[in-house]
Amino acid sequence: MTFRRARKAYDEAALYEYAIGALGRRMRSVAELKRLMRQRVATQPDGAQLIERVVARLKEQKYLNDSNFAAAYSSYRKDNEKFGRFRVVSELKAKGVHSDVIEKSVSAAYEGSNEEKLARAFLQRKRLKKPTDQKQTARVFRALVRAGYGSRTAISILKHWEVDDEVLTALEAEAVETPAEPGE
Repeated sequence: MTFRRARKAYDEAALYEYAIGALGRRMRSVAELKRLMRQRVATQPDGAQLIERVVARLKEQKYLNDSNFAAAYSSYRKDNEKFGRFRVVSELKAKGVHSDVIEKSVSAAYEGSNEEKLARAFLQRKRLKKPTDQKQTARVFRALVRAGYGSRTAISILKHWEVDDEVLTALEAEAVETPAEPGE
């Protein structure tokens, strides 16, 4: 027989403390924080009002700001993880950041950067070497596309590595069959 713990009833102060703790562990978007708080106050009749008051208070105190979050997230993923623009955009969308904010912050983070140089840095970070056969070539190509680089950039890098033209043609056809990346 299992016993369920009684759910804790949250007032505004308790929910605020929970939100501060969640933001203290890592930066979050407004949508992410609302999702977390909704799980805590789902059964309470005044839960939605509590969440809105806490979010307003956090925004007022400048603890919660989607623009700052998106800018920091974009630059971190670009500089440290070496991810491409498309990957960062899709991750920010999944985190519930508004598309205007995403476009502005990602454009600022990737402004003046060379996509091919970033892709090469990603390959170096992942220790992916020049492919010797068709299977390894496809692996490198897919890794670059998953990392958020355009298929044109991946093909360009593989051409510099003097990969067989037949393999490149097949990969280009595969890239066309899959959903197009934004901006291509």
